[in-house]
Amino acid sequence: MKSVALPLTALLAFAGYTVSVMLQAEQSLIEFGISLMSRPDTAQVVIDLYLLATLAGVWMYRDARQRGRSAFSVIPYLLLTAVFVSVGPLLYLVVRGLQDRKKPVDAEQAA
Repeated sequence: MKSVALPLTALLAFAGYTVSVMLQAEQSLIEFGISLMSRPDTAQVVIDLYLLATLAGVWMYRDARQRGRSAFSVIPYLLLTAVFVSVGPLLYLVVRGLQDRKKPVDAEQAA
């Protein structure tokens, strides 16, 4: 994906909204998570979200390895995914897109 506009827009909008919500929150992130898991209906949504986050983590790992990057290079994205779910994969897509844009320029300079 050579374009970073969509993931960057989503990342900035969601991260901004997340910061706004966290600044106004009356409980900690951990307390909020516990309260979500205490009811079956909200627990189902959280479990579904983290299943999707796990799939995104597997994809990020495999994508990084196919691109010749070390497994350790994905750890920051996985940690962000574990805490903020969407932020990790969105940031990964932005960074990957920027790296893809940079490659043709580097190849031309080397020639």
